[in-house]
Amino acid sequence: MGKIVTSASMSLDGYISGPDESGFEHLFGWHQGGDVEFSAADPRWSFRTTEASAGHLREQLAGTGALVVGRRLFDVTEGWGGNHPFGVPVFVVTHRKPDDPPFPGGPFTFVTDGVESAIAQARQVAGGKDVGVAAGQMARQALAAGLLEEIGVDLVPVLLGGGIRFFDTIADAPVVLGAPRVIEGNGVTHLRYPVR
Repeated sequence: MGKIVTSASMSLDGYISGPDESGFEHLFGWHQGGDVEFSAADPRWSFRTTEASAGHLREQLAGTGALVVGRRLFDVTEGWGGNHPFGVPVFVVTHRKPDDPPFPGGPFTFVTDGVESAIAQARQVAGGKDVGVAAGQMARQALAAGLLEEIGVDLVPVLLGGGIRFFDTIADAPVVLGAPRVIEGNGVTHLRYPVR
């Protein structure tokens, strides 16, 4: 059975988004920082990375069977235009289902009874692969519920000075992580920590 994981590109000062939804050109610049070209499951999304980052991304794409995201991320990305780059079912945690859901027949399920329910539903359809949980609020809730098994950080050498932190206001801190797996890319260091 796959793991429950969270992963995000993060600045050195701990932000996954800069002030007012800024900084993404820095946080995701490594997606176009090399000479190995490939597409995500949805061909609208392509990458041009170093060989090391390509291996890392391909492993992540192939190993993920479903995603859990918050309504805010869904709205900010405008539902990724109808299909997430990973091409997997997406469970959107929200306080209220939309009256007129966008992208009818798309891979989105709106879940109103919390992140634990969304993870359980995602695990059922993930086909034994990992369930990815969006960074920020969803990751904090999954960690607090004792469900998160791995934390991935794509550490980018930039200081954003503010915005949304990967983890903020953690209940039951400190949370001790295991030794990381480390992959060096161009403009990014990929870190994967098991949650103890």
